[in-house]
Amino acid sequence: MNTIIGYVLPDETTSITCPSCNRVRRIPVKKYRKTSHSLTARCTCNARFTLHLDFRHYYRKEIDLPGLWKKARSAGRGWQDMRVRNLSRGGLGFTVSGQQQPEEKQALLVEFQLDDRKKTKIVQKVRVCTVHGDYVGCKFIDLGLFEKELGFYLLP
Repeated sequence: MNTIIGYVLPDETTSITCPSCNRVRRIPVKKYRKTSHSLTARCTCNARFTLHLDFRHYYRKEIDLPGLWKKARSAGRGWQDMRVRNLSRGGLGFTVSGQQQPEEKQALLVEFQLDDRKKTKIVQKVRVCTVHGDYVGCKFIDLGLFEKELGFYLLP
């Protein structure tokens, strides 16, 4: 069964395109925000497919960059290795291995270098939103100086 992604707009709707007949339909999806984000859908042409709803505010780019993280309040020491796995204008996801794990709601300082032409160095304060095994999902506290550079980097 085919899987398509429906990016949810601010008005709580998404446009889906049938993978069989290419018919486009706009549907309301507000009722699915707090439930499952993967649904089985059927088009009027009787094609069945899986629809995954993406409620994110910003486009997320999959990447693999080395970096460092530490607790925001630790003065100058305590840096740990990380791998930045994805990045958006709102935050980032990274993995750690065999190290101290950050905790949810904890403030961290992250440092990594983009693989753009300028090799832009990002040093940013983040707040941990989720921790699943070795994966840590964070949101930027204040993007400030790096907003423009990150915006260019994230262009598809």
